[in-house]
Amino acid sequence: MTKAELLELIRNGENSLVEFKRDDITNEKLARELVAFSNSQGGRVLLGVEDDGGISGIMRTNANLEQWAMTTCRDRIRPPIIPTYELIREVESGKDVAILSVEPGWAVHAVWRNNHTRYYIRVGTQTREADREALQRLFQRRGSVQFETQPVTGSSIGDLNTHRLIEYFWVIRAQAIPAGDETEEWERLLYNTEFLVHRATGDGHACSVAGMLLFGTSPKRFLPHMAIDVAVFPGLEKDYNASFRDTAASPLTRLGDERGDMLAPGLVDQVMNMLQPYLSREERAGARRIRKWDYPEATIREALVNAVVHRDYLLSATSTEVVLYADRLEIVSPGRPPNGITPDHMRLGCRAARNQLLKDVMRDYGYMEHMGMGIPRKIIKLMEEEVGTTPDLIVGEESFTVVLRKWC
Repeated sequence: MTKAELLELIRNGENSLVEFKRDDITNEKLARELVAFSNSQGGRVLLGVEDDGGISGIMRTNANLEQWAMTTCRDRIRPPIIPTYELIREVESGKDVAILSVEPGWAVHAVWRNNHTRYYIRVGTQTREADREALQRLFQRRGSVQFETQPVTGSSIGDLNTHRLIEYFWVIRAQAIPAGDETEEWERLLYNTEFLVHRATGDGHACSVAGMLLFGTSPKRFLPHMAIDVAVFPGLEKDYNASFRDTAASPLTRLGDERGDMLAPGLVDQVMNMLQPYLSREERAGARRIRKWDYPEATIREALVNAVVHRDYLLSATSTEVVLYADRLEIVSPGRPPNGITPDHMRLGCRAARNQLLKDVMRDYGYMEHMGMGIPRKIIKLMEEEVGTTPDLIVGEESFTVVLRKWC
């Protein structure tokens, strides 16, 4: 945008597509404006402009302001928004204006605060919280379903693993929990954290998809497609003579003891155990023995975590596939990346979660890093440094594949 175009925009005043803000706005208020625009027709937030159109300018440095704005969009908005950022210098003498622009979202976005979501829409020059009717219309218009918080048919609180739930709330989150026989209190806790939801019939609670995936006693019984099919082939292509075939179907979270040792693996841990004999070996290093992996262990684990957290669980006919060949490891996750994210975006560290609740819990356990830079740091960088090859990130019609190669 040119300076002249910006001044014309300011002269026309605030409207359904333009909002003026000082740059001392809080991150929650900025998130609210961007969410409202994304849930409506898109729009622009002009930072450094007063409500009456006066130019106050930005007070922070450009780099700090851009970083703050992008962090707000990542941490305060569910699913995250990736706006465009532009700085127009010297709009008036010594006064710069920053522009944050968002397109109409493909998903329905919300402001995330204190573990709760609030939805906003743009009505004329006002940003308003969406009432129930407006929210229903918005979800219907976007065709968006938060599948991870949908009820699992035929399930109940008894289908969640009590030991895993206790470890999560008591050990991982370090919060008080109800006594074992306080069923109503447990239901209230699990409902408020969205691991239980109202049944579609309205009578009582069922496990949510996320609750079942994370803590289910037998998640594959209710969600057969949640399993991971693992195969090892001695050659370069699939054939009938597989060296190994099995299916991993643990809940996503591991179960540990008081010392932190693993009692029962999570889904990613189970797959790593299956691959270990074919991808690693013990070697002597001085007086001790170490395990040497063909590919960095952290790279494999990161790719598996991404596959189970970000896959599209609406695609119920397809399971995640992990296939090891003589020259490569392929991890195929059902569903295209969410919100238009491309492999180029991933290489630069841009991210957007399809299943935010799964992502948050897996991050609580340490399966995912808080910075969200797993692909550029753990997958691409480690492979290039330790193996000398660059992973392939492939978007198919209804899949996303990570390919790790032993040689170019």
